[in-house]
Amino acid sequence: MYIFRAYFSLPASMVDTKGRPFNAVYGFGQFLCSLLERECPTHVAAAFDESLTTSLRNQWYADYKANRELPPRELEEQFAQCKRLTRAMGVRTYASGHYEADDLIATVARRARDAGMRTMIVSRDKDLAQLVGPGDRWWDGLDGPRLSARGVKVRFGVAPAQIADYLALTGDAVDNIPGVPGIGPAAARVLLGRYRTLEKIYDNLGRVADLEVRGARRIAELLKRNRDAAFLSQRLARLHTNSRLRCEPSDLVWRGPNRRSLLALFRELGIGARLTQRCLALRGSVA
Repeated sequence: MYIFRAYFSLPASMVDTKGRPFNAVYGFGQFLCSLLERECPTHVAAAFDESLTTSLRNQWYADYKANRELPPRELEEQFAQCKRLTRAMGVRTYASGHYEADDLIATVARRARDAGMRTMIVSRDKDLAQLVGPGDRWWDGLDGPRLSARGVKVRFGVAPAQIADYLALTGDAVDNIPGVPGIGPAAARVLLGRYRTLEKIYDNLGRVADLEVRGARRIAELLKRNRDAAFLSQRLARLHTNSRLRCEPSDLVWRGPNRRSLLALFRELGIGARLTQRCLALRGSVA
């Protein structure tokens, strides 16, 4: 998403030494440099989407993300350079044609947590709020607050572990997840506040009509009619923490940029001295 943001916020007239647009690469490089300067992490990883039409969710639901336009050619050609830039900055980089970037991030977060590490999940995607555990934070990487598990609950009205069930009820227009038509955030919060999980909501479906919430009878009927859609939506919204990738804590140690690779890339692209010097001045927090 940060690559898309850079592409649409910087002029397409920015071209590299071969005359190819590189506005997304440049903007993403600025963002990544600023992030590493500010945070100086001991461990770091980045995930890229290579499964825009081939992810396992597309196999479950043909219309998954069908509302999204594919990236324009001028942007698609810059993805590889963004990955090359990320690696040159010393950041462990993951991508898969089967799992989405969010699943790769979920796997990294789980393995880091298993190793006793706290995580900072940098994303604007609300799906990733479901990964926030004790001591973790979810942050948009820009100017938003850094949300703890408590902050996630304040923002969405449900705990991180309930985010997938929340989206199963409300749906998600961004990813074209259907949810239960007619059930909005307020009703979803009431249902999950009372029954905790989607499974328990359906286990207690006969009691939903008696809840003290406006339109309780209608909500019960909507749930009954759309059971399959609800559980499909839960499956689509739930992140996978066991995607097949090599990810040990030692793989994620950040020692700073690879100066040779970074200089070669920046010279090839024609990136100016200011950003080049900033990136080369980065020092990893682990020697």
